[in-house]
Amino acid sequence: MLEEFKKFALRGNVLDMAVGVIIGGAFGKIVTSAVNDLIMPLLGLLLGRIDLTALRLVMRAGNETTSELSLTYGVFLQNVLDFLIIAFSIFMAIRLINRFKKKEEEAPPAPPAPPEPSNEEKLLAEIRDLLKAQDVERTA
Repeated sequence: MLEEFKKFALRGNVLDMAVGVIIGGAFGKIVTSAVNDLIMPLLGLLLGRIDLTALRLVMRAGNETTSELSLTYGVFLQNVLDFLIIAFSIFMAIRLINRFKKKEEEAPPAPPAPPEPSNEEKLLAEIRDLLKAQDVERTA
């Protein structure tokens, strides 16, 4: 079972997938930081100096025995923006890759030249031609 797992784990597809997951996680952190630290503060400034992550709808106020119950829709909006930026970035990367693949597909390889007939094939073709010539003489 250990050998079978080793074969599975070291296959090319599994390694490619692992690299993709690691890079995707790092890319997600970069986009999240860009949204949290760059885009959302600028958007908040444009909307009148509001911290969008602080936007919430209080459903029940808290007191000394219960905590506050609220819908934090500002955080939700920030996560939606994260998702849209990541999705758009992936879309653009795949579009670029497909453009390169399309150029490769447009230039199909030249068809291979027909093989040179062997000596046997040449002799058989000569015999065929001689038999046709004899048949033509008989019918004439």
